[in-house]
Amino acid sequence: MRSYLLLLFCASLYGSNFVLGSLLLQAFPALHLSAYRLAVSSVFLLVYLIVTRRWVRVSLRDAVYFIPYALVGMLLHQVTFFTGLRTVDATTASLILSLSPICTALFARLFLKEPFTLRMTMGSVVAFAGVFFVVVNGAGFMLRISSGIGWMLICMLAFSGSVVLMKKLTERIEPLVATAYSTMLGFIAVLPVSIWIEPHAEIRPHYVWWLVLIGSALLIQGLCAVVWNAQIHQVGAATASLFLNLQPFVAMVSGYFILGTPISYIQVAGSVLIICGVILATFQRRSKRTAHADQLHMSVVKR
Repeated sequence: MRSYLLLLFCASLYGSNFVLGSLLLQAFPALHLSAYRLAVSSVFLLVYLIVTRRWVRVSLRDAVYFIPYALVGMLLHQVTFFTGLRTVDATTASLILSLSPICTALFARLFLKEPFTLRMTMGSVVAFAGVFFVVVNGAGFMLRISSGIGWMLICMLAFSGSVVLMKKLTERIEPLVATAYSTMLGFIAVLPVSIWIEPHAEIRPHYVWWLVLIGSALLIQGLCAVVWNAQIHQVGAATASLFLNLQPFVAMVSGYFILGTPISYIQVAGSVLIICGVILATFQRRSKRTAHADQLHMSVVKR
């Protein structure tokens, strides 16, 4: 029960990340916001490694694996996430990103030659149908993808690709160590891009906004990463993955109460379809060998 409560805590914070991101965009430019949060979470994770004496030296051969992950999982994912949140509400963004487990399985089939079962195919169809209704959202069946939704779709694909890359990386390096180092490299990659794209951004927010930024980075990108990794070993990847399906619900409710974002019947129906599809595709019996591989896979799934 303690592990379930901790996983529920992490999933709730992950879901609230969409709302907090939307709030922080009122005070910070999108790319600068991403760089600052990565800086805070990098310091937290690196200090945690030093205090717990888990700091290890990475060989040059291992370091090569970090480059594509930093470009896809950090730079592309972070840039598209906050850019998309400027024009898309938190609920829609969370529903689109909830497709990441299925897209991850598709990428794993293409690049890692992992099996993609009939059950996973059926779940994918159901989940994609849910996203279709959310994207259409009362506009008839003429599919019109706005720029914000397009950014979120790219963000979802980047996150899914990063999980596959991290899975290869964690075959050589401990997941938490890989997460800390990749977060630091992500900051190094995002900072110059933010300065280049938003060179004249004036950042003079009230100190409360800085407290929200630092607090959200420490809790969501720092503490949750440590807690999530620890509880994966207690309950297993399959059980832990089910808690991630709570993110759209948390984003929907918190967005309604904090941002005043209305909840439509189509969004509710779409979220039900997405959650059912993801559960159908991911909740199945696993062999010990597959469970061990998925344990590494799920230990790096975070916001």
